[in-house]
Amino acid sequence: MGLTRQYLRYEPAALFGLVASARAGVAFVALRGERGRYVAVPGCEHVFVWDTRKGEKVLILKGLKQEVSCLCPSPDGLHLAVGYEDGSIRVFSLLSGEVTVTFNGHRAAVTALQYDHLGGRLVSGSKDTEVIVWDVINESGLYRLKGHKDVVTQVVFLKEKNLLVTSAKDTLVKWWDLDTQHCFKTLVGHRAEVWGMALLSEEKRLITGSADSELRVWDLTYIQEVKDPDEPESKKSKGSSSPGAEENTEEDETLELDEHPEERIVKCSKVGSIMREGRDRVVTLGTDQMGKFLACHGIDAVLEVFCVLSEEEVQKKLEKKRKKARKKAKQTSEKEPERSVELSLQEEIQRVTNVKASSKIKSFDLIVSPKGELKIVLLLQNNVIELYNLDLAAQVPQAVRASRITIGGHRSDVRTLAFSSDNIAILSAAAESVKIWNRSTLQCIRTMECEYALCSLFVPGDRQVIVGTKTGKLQLYDLASGSQIETLDAHDGAVWSIALSPDQHGFVTGGADKCVKFWEFELVKDESSVQKRLSMKHVRILQLDEDVLCVRYSPNQKLLAVSLLDCTVKVFYVDTLKFFLSLYGHKLPVLCMDICYDGTLIATGSADRNVKIWGLDFGDCHRSLFAHDDSVMYLQFVPKSHLFFTAGKDSKIKQWDADKFEHIQTLEGHHQEVWCLALSPNGDYVVSASHDKSLRLWERTREPLILEEEREMQREAEYEESVAKEEQPVVAGERQGETGLAGKKTIETIKAAERIMEAIELYREEMAKLKEHNAVCKAAGKEVPFPVNPILRAYGNIKPSEYVLEVFKKVKSSELEESLLVLPFSYVPDLLTLFNEYIQLGSDVELLCRALLFLLKVHFGQITSNHMLVTVMENLKKTTISRVSEARDVIGFNMAGLQFLKREIEAKDEVTFFADATERFEEKKRKRKKKEKMVLAVL
Repeated sequence: MGLTRQYLRYEPAALFGLVASARAGVAFVALRGERGRYVAVPGCEHVFVWDTRKGEKVLILKGLKQEVSCLCPSPDGLHLAVGYEDGSIRVFSLLSGEVTVTFNGHRAAVTALQYDHLGGRLVSGSKDTEVIVWDVINESGLYRLKGHKDVVTQVVFLKEKNLLVTSAKDTLVKWWDLDTQHCFKTLVGHRAEVWGMALLSEEKRLITGSADSELRVWDLTYIQEVKDPDEPESKKSKGSSSPGAEENTEEDETLELDEHPEERIVKCSKVGSIMREGRDRVVTLGTDQMGKFLACHGIDAVLEVFCVLSEEEVQKKLEKKRKKARKKAKQTSEKEPERSVELSLQEEIQRVTNVKASSKIKSFDLIVSPKGELKIVLLLQNNVIELYNLDLAAQVPQAVRASRITIGGHRSDVRTLAFSSDNIAILSAAAESVKIWNRSTLQCIRTMECEYALCSLFVPGDRQVIVGTKTGKLQLYDLASGSQIETLDAHDGAVWSIALSPDQHGFVTGGADKCVKFWEFELVKDESSVQKRLSMKHVRILQLDEDVLCVRYSPNQKLLAVSLLDCTVKVFYVDTLKFFLSLYGHKLPVLCMDICYDGTLIATGSADRNVKIWGLDFGDCHRSLFAHDDSVMYLQFVPKSHLFFTAGKDSKIKQWDADKFEHIQTLEGHHQEVWCLALSPNGDYVVSASHDKSLRLWERTREPLILEEEREMQREAEYEESVAKEEQPVVAGERQGETGLAGKKTIETIKAAERIMEAIELYREEMAKLKEHNAVCKAAGKEVPFPVNPILRAYGNIKPSEYVLEVFKKVKSSELEESLLVLPFSYVPDLLTLFNEYIQLGSDVELLCRALLFLLKVHFGQITSNHMLVTVMENLKKTTISRVSEARDVIGFNMAGLQFLKREIEAKDEVTFFADATERFEEKKRKRKKKEKMVLAVL
């Protein structure tokens, strides 16, 4: 057996340079007893909680691999529900930062999340067009609602009634009755996608935002209320259209598509529209918790804020109008003036102000602080969070920016990275700034303004940096002062590439003006100070026929490789600039390349997705590797080795062996195109930058990487992915239509079913052994020791039936139904027999009843036709009813006891509260008298 080459694994070390991803929303969260100070934002696969006052990251809720697509805090403020790109939902505790519940049901990204007002249920909408209602307390899915034909954009629970409203890109707003789990009403008054909606005025109004500048307003009349004779007249007449709004002659712009008697639950009538100032589509539409303030924004930088008048305020305004009408009627001698007096829609939903952000808004959240201020947090497209305060007591409310979180990242994509020679500092440059980061603390230690940067390097000594820009300039910065020392017009087009010469006396640049320019460092006298400063001197030029995309020196500084727009790489002698080799073979331009430490190999990465490895002695192509699923954007050799890294537009970073032409490892973490990477001079660290605004640091570990194992893990991951994409199992007897099971088949549910099957098989084996053992004992006439199964011994010498229960209890609540659905029927009779035994003992009655009822529903036909199970089912019927009623009695007794204790505590607290208040009043009185005496004494 030949020697296998040992590689070392690179692991993700950190994610930095990211304030917030613009993919999901922003939300105020209650932390440390404070509301309106902390905000939760998505940070690629994690969720960051920022302190807006200090501008610090206080908590990171760590995700797995998938990007965050949706956020929703619970009403009690203790939890945060997070939806991911793969359709999973994880509920985090904000106190510990740990995951408490995981739900798997959607087959595509979660686009909408909402808790009910108690926080017991969670509803989620997804790109797969389905809506799922989850039970957060029981940690399980309740049901799946199907009906929309496109991406679900918003989901809202009604507080008082068990109803759900959902909107989607299919232009429809659907009303669902959760008692019967079906859609009883469909609103079709929109001509384009419904991007957002909100309930206002104590759920008497629905407002929707679409692809135009109208916010459509619908009056909701609950039929039970109309039938109520005690209802005040004002509420009944509220649905009429107002003359001030855009009038709609149709009485009801809805179409009840579903012919059910339940469509009599609610009546929707369009009352008009509120006009937005923005002409484009609504991106986000939302209200504060009380529904007092409404805000919305389009794809621009303006947030429009409206105030919704309450019932009392509407009545007051109406009374004022009536008084005016009466006064006017007296003057003009009109009869019955009050009948025509009505409030317009614009008077009921008033525009407060517009908030102009510094960049395009992606999401927002509102909260009314205890001081009466409206706090608005905006998540912007350019990696910034802004917090505004709106003083509602002011005559003309104006939004004042309270804080802005920016220091942690660039405003635009990072296009170039570089490591300092001591492996400590990292340079990142984007369209607006150059930042220097400390690798160990990941803190930004310098920020310097620049033009659109495309390439960069640290000057030997690490005290200065040079940046090449899109406008053809070379900018030299001093790190100690954080200032720009010099700017040179180097090229007539973009400076695409820069490379330091191995002797460290100068560097070479390649640009879009078809030139390669050679530069040397020199010290020049500075006019402002006595000391000399560093400068750059242009010494030579190499004119070419095509745009230069990349330049690289060979380590001995004898050769210079230049990649051109004509898909070739030309190699020249550095001293004479004579042509040496032409490397042709790529179908598209070579965007990146590098030469290994000993100068024998050159690797080129192209927009044709291939990497080619060439010999530098004869220019022969050793191997062509299909490297990425999109353009190869960056390539660099690991120092002192023939291993190299490539970064691609397919969001992956890959490591390769240039000697054996093998793919070693894939570094997955970025969610969008990777623009560039940099390796530290010692090869221990890799830093990468992506279109998802994040910078990622990868560290070389001491853990050896075995290629066969790596391939095996890759195959397993592919199998797990394929399992999730398989057709979901059909439940016998379930009507195919609007509803379905909430869960989905995943690798976890399959593994859980396998564990249950293994436990039942062990139980069968042990029972057979016990029978055999009893027969042997009877034949021998004495007790023979029974060999205990090692698994049962590990669990503390428990019975086989108890072991099955232990395994069953370890199945996650959210995966129980799906695991039982995968379970073959041959295991069900044993399971039912065991259930009967467990329920008689009174252990885990709730869990067992849930599993029992589900198995009966799924395997009803086979269970009823099986004569062997008749007695088991009869026994189960008796034991289940008795045990459930016992459990109900216990819970009822406990509830009554707790309510009694609550009343006792409240009564006691009230007494102490009043006693405390009296004491404080007496103390104030004493102090006042003392002060008065002192004043009199002075006088």
